[in-house]
Amino acid sequence: MDRAVEKLDWSLVQAFLAVVETGSLSAAARKLSASQPTLGRQIKSMETQLGVELFARQPRGLVPTEMGENLIPAAARMRDAIQEIQLQAAGQQQSLQGTVRITASEMVSHEHLPAILAHIREVEPEIELELLPSDASENLLFREADIAIRMYRPKQVDLITQHIGDLDIGIFAARAYLDRRGRPETLDDFLAHDFVGYDRNEAIITGMRAANIDVDRHFFKTRCDNNIVYWELVRNGCGIGFSQRGFAKNDDLVEELEMGFPIPPLPVWLTAHQVMRSNPRIRRVWDLLYQGLKPFVS
Repeated sequence: MDRAVEKLDWSLVQAFLAVVETGSLSAAARKLSASQPTLGRQIKSMETQLGVELFARQPRGLVPTEMGENLIPAAARMRDAIQEIQLQAAGQQQSLQGTVRITASEMVSHEHLPAILAHIREVEPEIELELLPSDASENLLFREADIAIRMYRPKQVDLITQHIGDLDIGIFAARAYLDRRGRPETLDDFLAHDFVGYDRNEAIITGMRAANIDVDRHFFKTRCDNNIVYWELVRNGCGIGFSQRGFAKNDDLVEELEMGFPIPPLPVWLTAHQVMRSNPRIRRVWDLLYQGLKPFVS
């Protein structure tokens, strides 16, 4: 085997995969929290060691050459192997000291988790906590998070899940908006109002269609995918919207509308990679999250 190839290390392969997946050095640098010149040097070093050209520069960015395309499956297998080693090692750590990274929806992160995480810090001061508020699906298999709080049950076989309960959803509008536009008494009245919806997320559209109300995104005259901002739009009078009943009913600026059709609740699931459950630190935070969130769900 060529000694240059023999010395090929993971950082170069990681840079190669990041450029393949993002299409540019700048985007790959952001993905890896590195500088663009560093990524450029790593790609050049890998090309020099292998004696091949990995990318061709085109108007839409960097595109893998034929040789680059041929290397992608092996590089991906190398990444999977590295991730498996890291997961297995992390799963065997026995100390409570260290960091646990948690991801949850923006609304759960904003409304429920601050007090829960403060309690975890109080009872387990050796555990450091990182919270990633995101409505995207972070990849537990690649340890982008240790524990995820999801509004659905993940299907991957390598993940473990625990159903905490369900969050009731209600229909709400600002009192000032209803004073101005009137309170709907029939379905026709209801549909004549302004509505606040999501922009790209189709969850509300899907739910309304399930209730035999056929709408599209243009039905919602104000749209936003950020749930924190979404709620502010509702409570400030942009129209009727949907939210978790548990906290929305405590907001004096809004009132709930009872329209007589069922709204499916949001299930709440704790999720982690199965290896992580053998880690006492992850298991301890898992249990404390369950205890903390349980009072908020039905």
